[in-house]
Amino acid sequence: MKNKIILIGSVLFLVFLAACGSDDGLESIQDSGTVEVGFANEAPYAYEEDGELKGAAVDIATAVFAELGVDNVEGQLSDFGELIPGVQAGQFDVVTAGMAINPERCENALFGEPEMVYGEGLVVEAGNPLSLESYEDIADNPDVTVVVMEGATEIEFLKSEGVEDDQIITASDIPATFSAIQAGRADATTGTEMTVRMAFESADTEDLELIESFEQPENIDGVPSYGAAAFSLENEELRDAYNEKLEELKEDGTVAELLEENGFNPESNFVEAGSVTAEQVCQGEY
Repeated sequence: MKNKIILIGSVLFLVFLAACGSDDGLESIQDSGTVEVGFANEAPYAYEEDGELKGAAVDIATAVFAELGVDNVEGQLSDFGELIPGVQAGQFDVVTAGMAINPERCENALFGEPEMVYGEGLVVEAGNPLSLESYEDIADNPDVTVVVMEGATEIEFLKSEGVEDDQIITASDIPATFSAIQAGRADATTGTEMTVRMAFESADTEDLELIESFEQPENIDGVPSYGAAAFSLENEELRDAYNEKLEELKEDGTVAELLEENGFNPESNFVEAGSVTAEQVCQGEY
């Protein structure tokens, strides 16, 4: 009897191991037909409008997963700084927010191949009373306070240009950074050019000004930025499958079309397949 119990227990244990081994992320997602996507409320990359998940990164991810046989994209709104911790913890299957690839983030997540490339932008109080046209201008005036979305790469960009820690405050999203300027808690905010431009146009306020003459930082690693989807470090198979379909959609023109539909330039914001790889960006080559 004891031997039978041991045998049954051993069989059940082997079945358990086999089940665990087959649950590689991709297969379970395909079986369920649903993928859990983490996103930050940052137009035009990924955002929620009237309960619907929208944006260039969302549309690209939706098209890729459709090619993988997954038609149901479940969006989960999160603060930008919580996206990678969320995918690490298994809260999301993938993060799609046009997130810039950088070496530090590559230590904590697997990035898909670049889906878009973009620069930086600056919004200040109307009239630009402090004459801010670059990150250097902020660094040169220690009385300037700049507000940045939590977890955004711009925090490190500013520091690398000489902006001090006590000059930088954070907010949960782009609208909150605008509110900080309007309330007098900050003098400027920065983010990716498309984000701040669209947010500025949407705000439709005379209190703020978008700096059209903003000088793009030339000596900062990560500028321009390459945005991509991010996956758990344990989900390499899902990342690879995603990349395979992404490359096909780049080559047939779908990705460029989706970028254009979301306000991006299909030429200057598009990354051709193989021209720049996630591995190269992770290694600091771009």
